[in-house]
Amino acid sequence: MAYPTVNQSKELPAVNQILMSVGQAPVTTLDQTNPDVSIAYDTLVQVSKEVQAEGWTFNREYHVTMTRDADNRVAVGDNILQCALNEDTYANRSSRGVIRGFNGVRSLYDAINHTFEWSSDVTCDLLWLFDWVDIPIPIQQYITARAAKIASSRMIGDQQIYGFLTEQEQMCKAYALEYDTQQCDVSFFGFNQNGNYYNSYQPYQTLRRI
Repeated sequence: MAYPTVNQSKELPAVNQILMSVGQAPVTTLDQTNPDVSIAYDTLVQVSKEVQAEGWTFNREYHVTMTRDADNRVAVGDNILQCALNEDTYANRSSRGVIRGFNGVRSLYDAINHTFEWSSDVTCDLLWLFDWVDIPIPIQQYITARAAKIASSRMIGDQQIYGFLTEQEQMCKAYALEYDTQQCDVSFFGFNQNGNYYNSYQPYQTLRRI
């Protein structure tokens, strides 16, 4: 799941859409020596990470077991945007996991017990960073539209074009949100992972704040 993709031709249609949005001719290869192509591609990669970091049904995964290494540390791959301890797991209630660097390696740190070492494997909720080809088409379209708007401000600075691309971005975002809500089982009571996700009032939650 490394990003960006090794086969950059997969991003070529999106880059060409960005270029044409700002009045540039499409290209046949992602030649990074071409300043316009470089700006369009770098903007696409940047926006893809930003949009995926918002959290969508396709890249969010619950109850994932993160395995410890020989030193009882939990490594967090570069393709993981967020790694949080699963709140429904009883063993996690005395810990709070955050991503920190340890000797150059992204690792899960227990911010309550102040240690990188874990006594057992950890159950986490993850937010993945996917390669372009693995992103659903409605999300790709939203990313491309948003990247085109940003690229236009960097490349030409025309307010009229920027306004048009902003409208295009808003429309694509609406389609992306519609797709996302259709993919997940949502209700008035929240997101349904397995069974009834509604959590009734629990007094201990209030007592913990005292």
